[in-house]
Amino acid sequence: MNVLYEDKFLIAVEKPAAVLSEPSPGGEDVLTLAKEMTGGDCFLVHRLDRNTGGAMVLAKSAAAAGKLSDLIQKREFIKEYLAVIKGVPEAPEGVFEDLLFKDSGKNKTFVVKRERKGVKKASLSYRVLSTAKNGEHGEVSLVLVRLNTGRTHQVRVQFASRKRPLLGDGKYGSRDNRCETALWSCRLAFKHPFTGKEIDLRSLPPKEYPWDIFDVRELAEDIK
Repeated sequence: MNVLYEDKFLIAVEKPAAVLSEPSPGGEDVLTLAKEMTGGDCFLVHRLDRNTGGAMVLAKSAAAAGKLSDLIQKREFIKEYLAVIKGVPEAPEGVFEDLLFKDSGKNKTFVVKRERKGVKKASLSYRVLSTAKNGEHGEVSLVLVRLNTGRTHQVRVQFASRKRPLLGDGKYGSRDNRCETALWSCRLAFKHPFTGKEIDLRSLPPKEYPWDIFDVRELAEDIK
């Protein structure tokens, strides 16, 4: 894994797609790899779906994990993603707010209409960076997404519920199976909980389908 930032309190890495966030039967995981890289303890403070790559931060102590978790709870920890979606959203930028219910048995999240036990509010902001033709699959859009809440499969289900599934995301309705789910953690920004330093980490997806439909590196200038 590429290291994006490291000090005695935390380490930020670029998680490869298809690598798990934490130990589980069936493959490598970021937590174990980070422990091997640092030669000490590491603690998860947030997770990425298995097929989502990009920037991810781990703490090197329980105290650091607690402080980073507090930043996330207080929404003082910016998480931004790049996603390639089917079609073009109705507005070039906007906010999605929904009620989400996670069905743990199916490992799937659903948009629901009423609050009840297990239902949580979800919010994200998005901005369209570019649109392009994608052969027989029609138009696709590259969007920059900022999470205002952190719910399971949030980006995937909120776009899919508006008939804009992420490419490669068959679980949520994509018919394009030429790639894994087109979601990438492109930016993490926060104030260092011990030093006060402004940390701003960037990561860009690989030059492969569907990211190569767009000039992602040039468009990355708009990530701010």
